[in-house]
Amino acid sequence: MKSPTAKHFLEINIAILLISTSGALGKYIHMPPPVIIWMRSILAVVFLGLYCWYKRADFNIKDSKNRKTIFLSGVFMGIHWVTYFYALHLSNVAIGMLSLFTYPVITTFLEPLFFKTKLNLRHVILGILVLIGISFLAPEFDIKNDQTLGIISGIISAFFYALRNILMKKMVSKTSGSILMFYQMMVISLFLWPVLFFLDYNVSTNDIGALITLALLTTTIGHTLFVMSFRNFNISTASIMSSIQPVYGIILAFFFLSETPNRSTIIGGSIIVLTVVLEAIYHKKRK
Repeated sequence: MKSPTAKHFLEINIAILLISTSGALGKYIHMPPPVIIWMRSILAVVFLGLYCWYKRADFNIKDSKNRKTIFLSGVFMGIHWVTYFYALHLSNVAIGMLSLFTYPVITTFLEPLFFKTKLNLRHVILGILVLIGISFLAPEFDIKNDQTLGIISGIISAFFYALRNILMKKMVSKTSGSILMFYQMMVISLFLWPVLFFLDYNVSTNDIGALITLALLTTTIGHTLFVMSFRNFNISTASIMSSIQPVYGIILAFFFLSETPNRSTIIGGSIIVLTVVLEAIYHKKRK
């Protein structure tokens, strides 16, 4: 893998900024999370399908092993999204997003198992810093507390997100990021389709606009760019750099949902930003 350039850092930061809109949008839409994710996915299938058709991308995945990997990554992505949106609905944008960001730590310990590489001490230290930042937002542990349940849901989401990213690392060098996202969205759409018949929901005019934004900006553009960044960064590095995402999300929630961060949120967010800065400095010196 070649050393990342300034263009690569710009691309991954644009991806992270776009993905961070999921927090405010997920909290804003007043529907059950499985329904939101189904609608998000089916719209993304349309957007990604049109884009791939326009770019004349090859939709054919010849290797059956690769098809199984894409299918499994789609299942993991669906579980990640549903549990993440439950975390947002149970708590708030800050708690939901920051609990999700235990995933860089989880990735750090899972990646060596998949790629047979040595555990990087630098990533472990930076991952611990992320956990310290998250601890400032955690309430007292009480299973009856919605915020505690939100954190648990966020950590479950983080685990499946880490697994999905690791699977994508193996695929992105062979297949277009847009094609990978297209098929993952198809898997999620098919799996969640039955929830439409079992859950009560009502789609308002405001929800439609938010869902289109979620599908187009957050999913189609943001997640595709993030998957493509795996060509230039290892998974642990990309995960740790994306730890600035909750900070973006908290800022967006402040402006659009009037969720004001308290002192603990600011301290925790500052520690998380520090890990991103340290990782970026390391790569710049290395280059």
